[in-house]
Amino acid sequence: MEPRIILNIVLILLVAWVLGDLCQRVRLPRLLGELLAGLVLGPPLLAWIMPREAMQVLADLGIFFLMFYAGMEMDPRELLEHFWVATAAGAGGFLLTFGAGFGVARLFGATVFQSLFMAVGLSATALAVQVRILQDMEIHHSKVGHIIIGAAIVDNILALVVFGVLTGLAQTGEVSADAIALLLLQVTAFFGGTVLVGHFIVPKITRRLKDTEAKGFTFSLVVAFIMGVLAEAAGLHLIIGAFLAGQFVRKEIMDPGLYQRLHDRYFNLVYGFLGPIFFVSLSFHVNLSLSGYTWVFLLAVVAVAALGKAVGCSLPVRLLGRKWEEAAVIGLGMNGRGAAELAMAKATAGARPSWPWPRRCWP
Repeated sequence: MEPRIILNIVLILLVAWVLGDLCQRVRLPRLLGELLAGLVLGPPLLAWIMPREAMQVLADLGIFFLMFYAGMEMDPRELLEHFWVATAAGAGGFLLTFGAGFGVARLFGATVFQSLFMAVGLSATALAVQVRILQDMEIHHSKVGHIIIGAAIVDNILALVVFGVLTGLAQTGEVSADAIALLLLQVTAFFGGTVLVGHFIVPKITRRLKDTEAKGFTFSLVVAFIMGVLAEAAGLHLIIGAFLAGQFVRKEIMDPGLYQRLHDRYFNLVYGFLGPIFFVSLSFHVNLSLSGYTWVFLLAVVAVAALGKAVGCSLPVRLLGRKWEEAAVIGLGMNGRGAAELAMAKATAGARPSWPWPRRCWP
């Protein structure tokens, strides 16, 4: 590794640490300080650190292990207990935000294809961002925290399925019923296989594991990477596989001492090293040199995305009998953004039709 990369990592960690502490002192999530560090150090302002392949690899590992650690922290029984509320919130937020996002993009002159891709990007909650915010606020163990994470998983699955359909449509010009059916079958098989493996196979192995020569840590890594690869093969994002793999590492199915050591190792890895690099790198993609019209368009998109999630997620929760306060927190809490849209933008870079954006200022 080049000495410059090492210096960049040192600078990222130090500035993220300082700005994260400042945000924490004023009762804001540390995540905000890490994002600000990326704005300051990266291309948006000082351009002291530019995106490089080695840095992107570390950032990708950061989001992966953040989701794995989140899976360790979340109780699968709590997620299942609130399954229907989370499903209703995730589906409601996705559908309303998708429709509103499509409408505002068309209003500002986007083509149908542009509007559809923008709508699906706005409809997905950035799962890793959401998890980090909940953990920074120390509410990820709460009932509301479990509902928000469950809803975010649901709307990510919906977004990825719709995104897969749109990508195929952009490449071939037609919707293939067989391709959609295969995609749904793959997703169903992935979750069904995950339940079977997590319930019958993994516990038998983890109960026998000791921390001799770090074999427990190695086993957890292997499980996480395999689950990530299988999630990608099923048409989902690898971070969903990482989250589900983290659900396999629980106190109930392994030696408590081993669990605590694994918990401490992943906590230090995520919050002390890889996590800050990931969130700092997110801000590298921000473009502050926008025209006046583009700022108007940006504000309209942000408003529609925020309101779509807030209303679309909170109304189904309220209709299922939860209090308005709880429903409002869930709706507002589903507004984590950033990582999902970037992943979709990268995936469409070589597959989409021409994007003369924007075509005109107003309809």
